[in-house]
Amino acid sequence: MAEISYRATDACALHATVLGSGPPLVLLHAGGPDRRSLLPLAERLADRRTVVLPDLRGYGRSVCRDPARHTWARYTEDVIGLLDHLGLPGAVLAGAGLGSTVALRTAAAHPDRVEAAVLIGVEDIEDDAAKEAEIRFLDAFAARVAADGIEAAWAPVLAALPPVVGAMVRDAVPRSDPASIAAATAIGRDRAFRHVGELARITAPVLVFPGTDPRHPTALAAQAARTLPHGRLAAVRIDADLRTPEDLARAVAPAIRAFLD
Repeated sequence: MAEISYRATDACALHATVLGSGPPLVLLHAGGPDRRSLLPLAERLADRRTVVLPDLRGYGRSVCRDPARHTWARYTEDVIGLLDHLGLPGAVLAGAGLGSTVALRTAAAHPDRVEAAVLIGVEDIEDDAAKEAEIRFLDAFAARVAADGIEAAWAPVLAALPPVVGAMVRDAVPRSDPASIAAATAIGRDRAFRHVGELARITAPVLVFPGTDPRHPTALAAQAARTLPHGRLAAVRIDADLRTPEDLARAVAPAIRAFLD
């Protein structure tokens, strides 16, 4: 494994791990965990792919304490900047939760750079009322981080999340910067997509793994797979039977390998 660092267009220092060999695959972690959460999956794919695991802006070592710098456009630019830094004309993007939205946004904005995408739990695409509720939720989360720290902020939330997400979050807390995590909640004020129909403009092949919790609705995954011109719904669901990053890797790696082949 190799550790790399590069500067985003706004000079934010971003960090990533690279392992394996072959065509490039970028794995984008969920919101809360950091790049290490997907390392077990990367290791199962590294025999045929060069796997790049970035810490998304705000998480892990990619500290960004300015809320104004947490937007979908910035996250997309960070991915393209990573490809440019590595000298890659394109790559497959795979993401979990927040990372799946970053993958979709990047595929929509830069179809020439995204060869295919894998979505491990699609984040909800809210109507206006649900978006307002999300903003209130994230504002309260940021306030708890500022007052009591990251672990205390997550405490009332984790029970509602899939067990594997909870395990990833708990593991990442000691490596996380509180002010950066609080700033990252500002993404809730930006809209990734206003309706599922916007996904129809993404022309790359996309494999969709359904989530099973309110933040990653099962029905939305099926709708997204139908809407994407080259979408495919995976048979494996991200449910309560998956409790660790290793469980997740064992469950999804075979379908991802088959899709990439």
